[in-house]
Amino acid sequence: MSTSSIDRPLQPGDRAPNIVLDAISREGKIALDDFRGRSPLLIGLFRGLHCPFCRRHVAAMAQLKPALRDKGVECLAVVNTPVERARLYFRYHPSPDLLAASDPERASHRAFGLREVGMDTVMAIRIHLPGELPKPMDVMAMDEFLNKKEGYEITEADQQMMATGMGQPVGQFLLDRDGVVRWTSTEVLEDGLNTFRALNPEELMSAASQVAH
Repeated sequence: MSTSSIDRPLQPGDRAPNIVLDAISREGKIALDDFRGRSPLLIGLFRGLHCPFCRRHVAAMAQLKPALRDKGVECLAVVNTPVERARLYFRYHPSPDLLAASDPERASHRAFGLREVGMDTVMAIRIHLPGELPKPMDVMAMDEFLNKKEGYEITEADQQMMATGMGQPVGQFLLDRDGVVRWTSTEVLEDGLNTFRALNPEELMSAASQVAH
């Protein structure tokens, strides 16, 4: 897939690029152009299934899908996980009706302007989750703790993604029928900022109501 990088995350009013990815939830490819002229689309661009927060983002999208579908909005979850590994995960953690696609090269993230940050910046972040973590932790220690707690077994494919994509921010973009961005929720990988946080469902549903008309 050939896409260009931009210097900032796409903002409302920007036209989303077409991307073509391997489908996880079915055979074949998924392209953003498939939705143009047909329906609005919520696309989530996630680090990968090795990331416990990304797994939660995918689960949250699956939970919101029925309400979004009622407004005519489709959903697509993109994970930086090789397709066979991702298919194995979804086989044991099914998300009915949720379209998902694999992008281990992170081309979609670059096309939407989600630029990676350096490991020094990532490792400076301390995550404080009372009730989930015994103490504030750095990102790698947190991932290891939560993956073990949740029973997620890291494979060689996951290790490869972790080695190259720890500094990849997450973003979710609501596109209208013409493929124009109307709402965004993007992560900032800096200590104390919008890091590892879930999107606001009320804000999303309000934006979905607007884009559906």
